[in-house]
Amino acid sequence: MNNDTISYLEELSHLSLSDDEKGRLAGDLGKILDGMARLEELDLADVPERSHPFDDVNGFRDDEVQASWDRELVLQNAANRNSEMFVAPKTVE
Repeated sequence: MNNDTISYLEELSHLSLSDDEKGRLAGDLGKILDGMARLEELDLADVPERSHPFDDVNGFRDDEVQASWDRELVLQNAANRNSEMFVAPKTVE
C-alpha cells in the first residue's frame, strides 16, 4: 500500500483522512492483502469447482394464487384512500 493508492481510495470514498489514519489504513489494507495472498498457497487441485456451497438447486416455491386480506378491512383505518387503495402525496415529479 503506497500513499498514491491511499489517496486514490480516500478520493473514491469521499473521505478526508489524517496522516495517522492514512498510516493505519495502509497497514490494515496491507494485512488484508497479505491474507488474501495466502489463499494462493492452498492446494485446490482435488477440490471441485462450485458456484454455491449447498446442493439445493432452487429453493423457490411455485407461484400459486391464494386468498389475501380483505381489502375493506385493510383500508378501514387509512387516512386517505379511494375505493381500491391508499392515497399518498405525490413524491416524484
